[in-house]
Amino acid sequence: MDALDEKIAALGTRRSYRKDAFLFLAQEEARGFFYVIAGEVRIFRMDASGREVEIVRLRPGDFFGEAVALVAGRFPAFARAAKDAEVLFFERPAVLKSIKTNPAVAEFFLVLLANKCILLNERIETLNLRTVRQRLAQYLLARCSEEPACDIQLAVKKSELAKHLGTISETLSRTFRRMEQDGLIRVKGGNIRVLDRQKLSQELA
Repeated sequence: MDALDEKIAALGTRRSYRKDAFLFLAQEEARGFFYVIAGEVRIFRMDASGREVEIVRLRPGDFFGEAVALVAGRFPAFARAAKDAEVLFFERPAVLKSIKTNPAVAEFFLVLLANKCILLNERIETLNLRTVRQRLAQYLLARCSEEPACDIQLAVKKSELAKHLGTISETLSRTFRRMEQDGLIRVKGGNIRVLDRQKLSQELA
């Protein structure tokens, strides 16, 4: 929690959740939002058959739920601890009161929300303008170290990764195979080894 400003951290209340415990349910009133101190939290929805469809996995340093909480909305998805997790919970009234009286707090949350808007716009642009191969390359590079080669353990199933990249499982599987054939990666289950980071980055040129 060292990276979180003390003035901001002081607004939150520590909460602990055991693995598989729900932090909130879909359509539950958003009385506040969260910051991950330790562990992991899954955000997911349920499809018509009751199957969980993971949207994102949050780790230490991530805020979530702040946009819907600040406008007094309802959570559009479920949040569940993927591991034992410790979080800060920020109650909406306390945050709004601090925003009104403390310019530094107001600036912090303004920047936080603005950065999330930028990331969302970049994701929309990526889905609209890049091929599936380029989207996959971008996804892998974002999780790769600066070394010439690196190993990535997928945190989600490939079917969920396909949805994240805006495609279908069959297309993603073909893309993985072609990138293997081209000597860019090696795939073994959920482990992806990037064989040549520089060559992979050229896919985005």
